[in-house]
Amino acid sequence: MPREWTTATRNPHATPARQPGRRTVPVIRVQALADTIIELTLQDAHTARTARPGQFVMLYTHDQSRLMPRPFGVAGTNGDTFTIIFAIVGEGTRQFSTLREGDTIDMLGPLGGQAFNLDQPGDYLLVGGGLGIPPLLYAAQRLAAKPDTRTTAILGYRDTRYADTRMQTHTPHTHSITNAQGDVLTLLNTLEPNPNPDQPLTILTCGPKPMMQAVHQWAQTHNANCQTCMEQRMGCGYGACVACTIPTIHGNTKTCTEGPVFPSTTIIW
Repeated sequence: MPREWTTATRNPHATPARQPGRRTVPVIRVQALADTIIELTLQDAHTARTARPGQFVMLYTHDQSRLMPRPFGVAGTNGDTFTIIFAIVGEGTRQFSTLREGDTIDMLGPLGGQAFNLDQPGDYLLVGGGLGIPPLLYAAQRLAAKPDTRTTAILGYRDTRYADTRMQTHTPHTHSITNAQGDVLTLLNTLEPNPNPDQPLTILTCGPKPMMQAVHQWAQTHNANCQTCMEQRMGCGYGACVACTIPTIHGNTKTCTEGPVFPSTTIIW
């Protein structure tokens, strides 16, 4: 675990050491949010009960020639179900998009040694870009249940605003922008950084690395704590393949087991 997470700031909700292994779960719903953006709802009581914002699951296709699973951040939970949101970008995700209600799929998770730390009261600023938005939807869902927090969401899209409606169910303070209009910094620089100066400001961000680096720099100039959810290619999801390492001030670090959430000050950008 990165040393920056002290006893006072460490998220107490890290993935337990023992949890179910690979298992088959039913598909409850498949919905297209945009031309190539799919929301998949799966039934798994363990994930719905224990997943923390920022954690992810690994999904396996039914194609025996494709042995490696794909990682997807949990986008929300409801009862004994959870959702993920993904873009169709290759054959694996195309196969996931063909699933229908009543089908089954193999999964592993929830995984991730470090989730978003939502324990701090005060103002939260959620900054997401593209397919980095789904983990922030789940963070917003959890924050909405906390009476001592106020959440503002800033979302950047290439074109279609696929997640605005879902984010607005968790916070009315939702702002979005497309590439044709600017980027998330365009919105950040038009907002009052902290509407409650007496309250601490915590930033949660997930998306393309250049965007998160810019958000980190913005946080530094506004004296805000910034937590970054890193998006990396993964082969296994539990630290065996070492495919997801990133450079940090503590050396090369596995995103799957030491993250995927890191204090932005520990990342070597």
